[in-house]
Amino acid sequence: MSDFEAYLRSLKEGCTPSRTVDAMFYSLLGGGKRVRPRLLFAALRGYGLPEQTGYPCAAAIEMIHTYSLIHDDLPAMDNDEYRRGRKTTWSVYGDGMGVLAGDGLLNYAFETAFRAFPACTSGEPVDPNYPRVAAALNILARKAGIYGMIGGQNADIEAEEQAEPLTTEQILFIHANKTAALIQSAMTIGATLAGATDEGIAALELCAYNVGIAFQIQDDILDVIGDSKELGKATGSDAQNHKQTYVTLHGLEESGREVERLTGEAVAILDSFSGEHEFLKELLLHLVHRTK
Repeated sequence: MSDFEAYLRSLKEGCTPSRTVDAMFYSLLGGGKRVRPRLLFAALRGYGLPEQTGYPCAAAIEMIHTYSLIHDDLPAMDNDEYRRGRKTTWSVYGDGMGVLAGDGLLNYAFETAFRAFPACTSGEPVDPNYPRVAAALNILARKAGIYGMIGGQNADIEAEEQAEPLTTEQILFIHANKTAALIQSAMTIGATLAGATDEGIAALELCAYNVGIAFQIQDDILDVIGDSKELGKATGSDAQNHKQTYVTLHGLEESGREVERLTGEAVAILDSFSGEHEFLKELLLHLVHRTK
């Protein structure tokens, strides 16, 4: 991943210096597991393509994920002062700059993703990869927007204002959109760029849904039993904020079983694929069984 990290750093060099840009890259380059880029690269590898093919789209997904965290940490949202073991963007640069940093990353994400289009010289035939890149950008826009991540965030805010307990269906809707949507975008964009069939892309989308839900439930479990120093953020925040999660509804034991069930289904989907998807399978298992 060192080459991809270098690619992310190079993206700042093309920006006009400002406090907003500093705030954007303070968070973007501030560490993290790079889950979504890793999944995109793993999908590409499964179809025999090099990781570099996906750098623009992977960077765009990571920017969108980062902007969502910046906004999520704001006082008007979760009011978190620490993430990944250091001060959050708003607590360093201020509330207003935190908003602008998130907005900046969202816009720069699509500017960066457009670099995936092959260079085209006037008078030459259109590169056959153009439709693949266009389809990938459509996936990204939908999964990041009101039909995906933002829709999930909206449902999460409305849930906090709801007096009666959430149902399992409501919690899964939030998880499916707020968390799983960008994971789905990573895996399906990788497959789309590689020219996978519609059936293959649909299967990976279902696999990614299972992974995304399992990932979020595991995150909720770690909020209860995890070590704050290892996680790089405070634990117990869900209970402190009276936030309803899969764990509060079903308990630790049942939640753990659901993580295993979802993971098993995701692995079974990958096992049904032809080609080399062993690396992707190992990555999925590592993600959902993580302790930090």
